[in-house]
Amino acid sequence: MAIKFGTDGWRALVNQDFTDENVRICAQAVCDYMISNDINHAGLIIGYDTRESSQSFAKSVAEVAAGNNIPAILCDNSCPTPVVSYNLVLRECGAGVVITASHNSADWNGFKFKPGYGGSASPEIISNLEKHLHQVEQSNIVNSITFEEGQLSGLIELIDPKTTYLNRLAELVNLHSIRESGLNIVIDSMYGAGAGYFSELLSGGNNKIKEIRSEFSPTFPGLIQPEPIEANLEPLMNEVIDFNADVGLATDGDADRLGIIDENGNYVSTLISFSLLCQHLLENLSMTGTIVKSITMTNMVDKLAELNSVEVVETPVGFKNLGPVFMEQEGLAAGEESGGYAFQGHIPERDGILSGLLILDMMIKTQSPLSELIENLTNKVGEHFYIREDIPFESSKRKEIDTILSTRSFNSIAGININNVNDEDGFKFYLQDNSWVLVRFSGTEPLLRLHAESNSLDQVESLVKDIKKNLKL
Repeated sequence: MAIKFGTDGWRALVNQDFTDENVRICAQAVCDYMISNDINHAGLIIGYDTRESSQSFAKSVAEVAAGNNIPAILCDNSCPTPVVSYNLVLRECGAGVVITASHNSADWNGFKFKPGYGGSASPEIISNLEKHLHQVEQSNIVNSITFEEGQLSGLIELIDPKTTYLNRLAELVNLHSIRESGLNIVIDSMYGAGAGYFSELLSGGNNKIKEIRSEFSPTFPGLIQPEPIEANLEPLMNEVIDFNADVGLATDGDADRLGIIDENGNYVSTLISFSLLCQHLLENLSMTGTIVKSITMTNMVDKLAELNSVEVVETPVGFKNLGPVFMEQEGLAAGEESGGYAFQGHIPERDGILSGLLILDMMIKTQSPLSELIENLTNKVGEHFYIREDIPFESSKRKEIDTILSTRSFNSIAGININNVNDEDGFKFYLQDNSWVLVRFSGTEPLLRLHAESNSLDQVESLVKDIKKNLKL
């Protein structure tokens, strides 16, 4: 099987393609990449999530690093991806690896590669890394020593990455005010690596915190996958009501994404969540800088940016695209529809825990419940309605759909003229009334992804209906 690095590393089914042998091949490719770029002496930091085999795979990566005479800094327990990324930057390591399949189901695992800046690897870095990967696959040469040999030689070091990360968050957010706020907060860790982090950060004051699905349970019982989307958060919604909570916060398997439930038990969409976070940074914290968003992200962000005289840059989907722009622009925030957000002054990577803290900080500084914050946001930028549909299609139809899109055989959608088209990642049609429609092929399965946003539910439904008609779906 040819190993292919996608949007955020390589993921595969455990015991089928994701095996110890293939993990070691990936690790050797990383070592070769580090040596060829003269960053091997700075060391490789390695973290892992709560999945059954993640620790074992992480140890294999450390053994390969040590076998290549590269210092391996291995986290001593499962931890969130942003924790690894922060420690990577703090310790000035050459690169990092996180063994995690993030929000995928329990029978998957993954190999995330992090360059020295701590974010998702850019397409250029991934292309370079894959060249080394193909060479290792062909030669089948992997250098390795035992874990015990690595420790005795000093090439494998175990670290606790948690304390330094928590200290950093305490510098970014006023934890004292949150602890003394008197808020009732429910945390849903979805059996993932973020378990215990919010509780440790926020304990010791007069608020009340309840954590659910925080125990170690690598099969993610009751969940198809540990993704903090509305369909998976019914237990959190119910607990918010039962606990009379002010907010519910959920993190995915490696805690780089955030899901939010308001005080009424309602799911807050990721588009509204990112808009609230940007509004908080701009208006309550008086911060400034470019906002970087994926092409699937809401126009609410653009309107907030316009009101606050900051720029918005739109990128293809994936933090491998957002991250480099965020760094280059010294961005205020970066966000994508999946619920991953990065912030100025921190790592150029998604951080679900910091995202949650900033939401709490916004509630406290404004003295407003979430539902009221959402209402105020809507009053400021107008109502926005969003639809996403994933449509299966026969592979034989792809060429026909591609031709219709690339030849632009229509100049309006639902009677609204098309102003502009962005074909950098699928086809995004910007319409005359500021509505938009995006059509993208999935990179991993025979699905056509349709996204649309407009100022009324009827309008956005009409847009989706008409684009499907145009594409003969």
